[in-house]
Amino acid sequence: MKILGIGSPFGHDASAALLIDGEVVAAAEEERFTRSKHAVGQAPVNAIRFCLKQAGIKPSDIEMVAYPWSYQALLEKRAEYFWRTIFTKPSRAYKKFFNCRRELAGQERFLKSTLEETGIVMDKVSVKWVEHHLAHAASSFYLSGADEAAVMSIDGGGEITATLLGHAKDGRINKIKEIPAPDSLGNFYSTMTDYLGFEREDGEYKVMGMAPFGDTAKINFDHIIYWKNKSYHCNDGYVWVTRSRRARFDKVYSKKMVNEFGPERSGDGLSEPYINIAAITQKKLEDMTLLLLDAYLGDILKKCGNLVFAGGCALNVSLNRKLLEHPLVKFLWVQPASHDAGTSLGAAVFAANEAGDKIKPMEHVYLGPEFDDSEIERAVKENGFSFTKEKDIADTASDLIKNDNIVGWFQGRMEWGPRALGNRSILGNPVIKGTADRINEIIKFREKWRPFCPSILKEYAEEIIESKHPSAFMTFSFKVSDKWRNKIPEVVHVDGTARPQIVEEITNPRYYRLLRRFCDKTGIPVLINTSLNRRGEPMVCSPQDAFVMFKESGLKYLAMGDYLIKK
Repeated sequence: MKILGIGSPFGHDASAALLIDGEVVAAAEEERFTRSKHAVGQAPVNAIRFCLKQAGIKPSDIEMVAYPWSYQALLEKRAEYFWRTIFTKPSRAYKKFFNCRRELAGQERFLKSTLEETGIVMDKVSVKWVEHHLAHAASSFYLSGADEAAVMSIDGGGEITATLLGHAKDGRINKIKEIPAPDSLGNFYSTMTDYLGFEREDGEYKVMGMAPFGDTAKINFDHIIYWKNKSYHCNDGYVWVTRSRRARFDKVYSKKMVNEFGPERSGDGLSEPYINIAAITQKKLEDMTLLLLDAYLGDILKKCGNLVFAGGCALNVSLNRKLLEHPLVKFLWVQPASHDAGTSLGAAVFAANEAGDKIKPMEHVYLGPEFDDSEIERAVKENGFSFTKEKDIADTASDLIKNDNIVGWFQGRMEWGPRALGNRSILGNPVIKGTADRINEIIKFREKWRPFCPSILKEYAEEIIESKHPSAFMTFSFKVSDKWRNKIPEVVHVDGTARPQIVEEITNPRYYRLLRRFCDKTGIPVLINTSLNRRGEPMVCSPQDAFVMFKESGLKYLAMGDYLIKK
């Protein structure tokens, strides 16, 4: 069956994914085409057109459209939301309870106009409305390859639910516990992201990167988020507050927070109390998630040991390390696009499973557009750069990196999700001190303290991270072994951890060859790998996107297809 998933229904991270007979054949985020981070207010028109083109099918060939929003879920949970918020956020309580029909009409208009713009007639396809958190859950469970698993989906919020815990077995996902907003771990973390001077719903990973520099003992958040009656609770006076309580109209933290902890952080540096606030924010997320796991998923994990995780909070690799360290968790699978962009894929997978398709596990994320050598050569000439066509681009690039050069690496199909995994990457030597600083300062233009990730040859991974657990998608962090910590300092964070991509030849032969050639020349089976983009921009998609970045940054070498482009 040909099923198109589209999303997101909440005005950001628009995307599209296409399944044919249970196999993911294409998936992409709209931001990559429009060059607007998170595609705020945009429909996934370009992403849909790409999916159809990649599969070689016409709009009329689509049999079903899956959409990650459910009117039924809204109706079922609105009373619970109403009674939770009526005394602290009465205007929100009334709007959510009485505006359900209006919300449905808005979703229907968005879906219809999006499909019509891409040539799909809504009345001529079957439409499957999939509950938001079930779409998240489906994106992890059905693509993990596990037959049975404990399920977690945690984000800011869906129709109403902010956290879903469940049990997946026999092809079905059964709910165990739902926690509605405004008790939301995602919104708590985003509020603190806002307060720490980063852009909420984008800079949460920066809070995670800042946290190891701080001391949790110096800040008390027990009155802001706490555990009671087998659930976490958020204080409405601090977390995602109403407009009248905000310190600034465009922020979601409160005047009370400023009075208690001081003004919002500014600048790119590290200082107290902000590093301590980042640390306690991260710890509270980890503590609440582990308490949920113990309270609701322990019996399932004792039986099967498998945990699958999605939702925006699943992109927090430090949290995922804590989950992997839990004695009951033997296997953890995290959807690479766990944020709302991933719900297009999740909705499509959920619908395909219900339709009886056998879902093929996700083995890689190279699901976006690709460009052949003729397209690359034409773009190079149009942009006026000098170039050579290399006999072995991996060998050439490995020489450059060995000799302390930073190389842009543009190959094959673009990655699905926020992580560069060797097709749209900036690569550097992890041994040479100062390489990370140079990338931050002259290419990425971002905070100096931000860490970089390693790509590691599979044959050496266990020795370096002291774990046999798969890590193909940079969704986990691990402690780096003592033996390797000083060998590869540019990819080890201040807390001794790294967020690795373990590279296998079968999934990315050309990138594997580059790593292998670098290892043969240096004895180091690791490269610095960060996304091919600058601060505030989406990862590059096309050759032209790459050349715009190349022109306007300190990057001197770009390995694109078989071509080496030089400044």
